[in-house]
Amino acid sequence: MTVKRRGYALLCAVAALIVSLSALLYAGVAADHGAAHGERSALAASQDRAGSAAPVSTGVWVGTWAAAPAGAEPGTAATGTAGRTVRNVVHTSVGGTSARITLSNLYGTRPLTVTHATLAVAAHDGGPAAVTGTLRRLTFGGATAVTVPAGGQTVSDAAALAVPPDTDLLVSAFTPTSAGPVTFHTHAQQTSYLAVGEYAEDVTGTAYTGTSRSWRYLTAVDVLSDEANGTVVAFGDSITDGYASTPGADRRWPDVLADRLRDAVRPGTDTPRYSVVNAGISGNRLLSDGPLRGAAGLNRFEGDVLSRPDVRVVVLDLGINDILRAPRLADPDAIIAGLRTLADRAHARGVRVVGATLMPFGGHPGYSAGREAVRQRINAAIRTGKVFDAVVDFDKALRDPYDPRSLAPDYDSGDHLHPSDRGYREMAETLDLADLKGSTPARL
Repeated sequence: MTVKRRGYALLCAVAALIVSLSALLYAGVAADHGAAHGERSALAASQDRAGSAAPVSTGVWVGTWAAAPAGAEPGTAATGTAGRTVRNVVHTSVGGTSARITLSNLYGTRPLTVTHATLAVAAHDGGPAAVTGTLRRLTFGGATAVTVPAGGQTVSDAAALAVPPDTDLLVSAFTPTSAGPVTFHTHAQQTSYLAVGEYAEDVTGTAYTGTSRSWRYLTAVDVLSDEANGTVVAFGDSITDGYASTPGADRRWPDVLADRLRDAVRPGTDTPRYSVVNAGISGNRLLSDGPLRGAAGLNRFEGDVLSRPDVRVVVLDLGINDILRAPRLADPDAIIAGLRTLADRAHARGVRVVGATLMPFGGHPGYSAGREAVRQRINAAIRTGKVFDAVVDFDKALRDPYDPRSLAPDYDSGDHLHPSDRGYREMAETLDLADLKGSTPARL
């Protein structure tokens, strides 16, 4: 009996040790979006304080956050961000054990020099302070400094960091000289920060007295993850970008879709294990480029969708600005042909395409009966199932049943074009997760 009790006691001690270690290792990884500072302190205790270069680990590289470069930031042509540190606040889709970032100088006119860049877990949602022990100095080809040519981009080395899902990260970069216009993503619906001087390793965030509602230079954060085995890219305009959603609350429809995918993954279920990244640009068109509206969808599809790590599915919702901004009545056949071209390009890479119907805009200043007829023609073609692999009917889900030319009042942000927070949630909940499964064999 004594031997049994001793054996049981030893077993309990081992189990307690395992539970304690697990709590340290994974605290915060499954934390809710509104994790308290105390919970994130537990995360800090688990972080590895080793160097920035990540060791070989298991998992798949997927995108956990992304933003498509929209243009050159007005007022930055002369000095750029010379002598200042940009601290971008971004929100993760899935977690991982290592991370890497992409910096873009697409709209710069001179080489962009970054002498110091860091990555950290945010101590508070939306704030510039970092969780102690999570800040990592980033390297590029083993060096702490990197020069990005005008029109180019660079990817950092992997940094060993326990990245939690559904949480904010801080990505900071110091630029000693100007590269000309700053490549940025406007309408981020998120506050980021700026410090005068070199403060990439400032954990407190007190130096970051400047704020911005745009993301600068940063276009992607990827993670080495065992939570996901592929990436979903949401590709579209301001409706995908989340314009008019509550700033800092992560209520864009791709954010809600990411939440749904994480929540649906349970033992024994057949839910796809995907991350979600957002490639929406406010004002973007399918067929035409525009200043501060990004390259046309046809021109940016390769860089903003197909180049993402292990992309499996693209959810495509683009074309409403081609209708609204055309100097004359838009040609629905040209828009449908453009959508088919994107689907063909995706299929050539083995990427599945879920296409969305275009939502109503009755009551918007750009509304006219002629434009409504164009929208209906495009939606009719999409609903045939001959354009995409699957269809998500955003139009049907959000239109007013008493006036189908308009958004339902509860789903309207008030401008009669962009959804409210509730409308964005309805969009994400309308998408059948089963439609994300499967792929199209690449054409060789």
